[in-house]
Amino acid sequence: MSTILYGTSFGSDDPTRATLPFVAALGAVDAGHQAQIALLGEATYLVKGTIADEIHAVGLAPLRELLTKLIEHGIPVYV
Repeated sequence: MSTILYGTSFGSDDPTRATLPFVAALGAVDAGHQAQIALLGEATYLVKGTIADEIHAVGLAPLRELLTKLIEHGIPVYV
């Protein structure tokens, strides 16, 4: 089992690119790996409640739902 660090600096101006690291991290955990997420620059705002509630990329789960799953799996998010 390996640990994978996913990083992003994309924020609410690009919901798809902002959401992808969260989706990838959950996929890694489902595949038996450990995952971590690092948020840089604009991406640091994604963990604010009001902003997280508004992020919903086309074809992907809403960010709020993904954050809930991250917490359930104990995936660390570094801001």
